Amino acid sequence: MSKDERVRSDRMNVALDGPAGAGKSTVARQVAKRLGYVYVDTGAMYRAVTLAAIRSGIRPDEADKLRELVASLEIALMPGPEGQVVLLNGEDVTEQIRTRDVTLSVSAVAANEAVRAKLVDLQRKMASERGIVMDGRDIGTHVLPDAELKVFLTASVQIRAFRRFQELKEEDRVPIEQLEREIAERDRSDEQREISPLICAKDAVVLDSSDMTIEQVVEAILDMSRTKMAEAK
Repeated sequence: MSKDERVRSDRMNVALDGPAGAGKSTVARQVAKRLGYVYVDTGAMYRAVTLAAIRSGIRPDEADKLRELVASLEIALMPGPEGQVVLLNGEDVTEQIRTRDVTLSVSAVAANEAVRAKLVDLQRKMASERGIVMDGRDIGTHVLPDAELKVFLTASVQIRAFRRFQELKEEDRVPIEQLEREIAERDRSDEQREISPLICAKDAVVLDSSDMTIEQVVEAILDMSRTKMAEAK
């Protein structure tokens, strides 16, 4: 066995799924850091495509135009001094993809078959050598169905709306009640879309973070990962 093969045998892939606002990105980032793994924010990738569509004046329902657009895009995730940097055709769009306009359109764009096909292929290549923590909505069911550890992270709509409210910049803030309605609608959209809907994998551990701190969620997943690694030895 080569050195690279030994390294890979001591690592695994962690799939973290769940609805919007459940805290997946924050948790996945910290879990990856603690494990010494690479964090892959799939939501950021879909947001990058959505930003490109908005800039090009392409609506989410214009399937053919979206197919042409995504074929021309290069999306990369790079480590940065303050976390992950998202590059769109070489441009740092880490801040731009978090705007409210992108948030309101990303679910519809992510439902496009060509968009998902390209990004899923890229995500699988990223995970091919293991040692990845990847979060999204269909990681455990579709992108990485063979991931050694699958966690479905959820929380109540009210808690998720409050968390999203806290994340928004002052100029982007709207009433929490409006955020609750938008998140509930996002849940319905993600669950009912034909292509890779939001589904909890049968072999995933469901973790409700409504009454948990971020650190408690991270520790719970780290405990699961240690158990999985011990079982594999």
